[in-house]
Amino acid sequence: MDKVVASAAEAVADIGDGSSLAVGGFGLCGIPSVLIAALHEQGAKDLDVVSNNCGVDDWGLGVLLRDGRLRTVIASYVGENKEFARQYLEGELEVHLTPQGTLAEKLRAGGAGIPAFYTATGVGTQVADGGMPWKYAADGSVKKASPAKETRAFGDGDGAKPYVLEEAITTDFALVRAAKGDRHGNLVFNLSARNFNPLCAMAGRVVVAEVEQLVEPGDIHPDDVHLPGIYVQRVVELTSEQADDKRIEKRTTRETEGD
Repeated sequence: MDKVVASAAEAVADIGDGSSLAVGGFGLCGIPSVLIAALHEQGAKDLDVVSNNCGVDDWGLGVLLRDGRLRTVIASYVGENKEFARQYLEGELEVHLTPQGTLAEKLRAGGAGIPAFYTATGVGTQVADGGMPWKYAADGSVKKASPAKETRAFGDGDGAKPYVLEEAITTDFALVRAAKGDRHGNLVFNLSARNFNPLCAMAGRVVVAEVEQLVEPGDIHPDDVHLPGIYVQRVVELTSEQADDKRIEKRTTRETEGD
């Protein structure tokens, strides 16, 4: 089956208001920036987004955030986006902060059909006990807080340890970026740009992948496939300019001797 669509605009055209999205990337590395831009142009709003972070003020998911298109964000790190902090603290945005490893496993479990799992991460904190502010009121009070989660001890005798139950995540759509993909949707990611992309693809019911290089079926050796095409419904081929448009979240430099 040829899953290639003509444009990013066509690929995201049916993402409606109120949809849930899993979006790949880590910082600005491996983010599906072309699909995000197309979604911004398309105009969908009240989106519930699951992503490791929310871009920066003028790039990635930060563009959707800036224009008030996001209703809820489930993420593990949001420290590089001042507008995100403003919307959260002023009660415009609901935020579910989630430990990074837990977030990854919630997405993987959703794709594997596992409804929930136990983890030691978060035991003894608001992650398990509840009370973490999810949404503030305009006056600064907590309007909505996280509920307490089920905990259970595993092990025998003095070796028993408490664990907290975490529910899996599935979403209506997922947007991911790959270095290479074929027309059947098999994807290959480049080094650290793999990050959350395969996990987000597993969790999404309709998965759209933007690929820097499109190849024919059979050109990718089966052992080199990072994400099988069974998880992917649509493939968008990027232009060379789009593929090369990658930003660095924070650049630190220093002068060398003799400069």
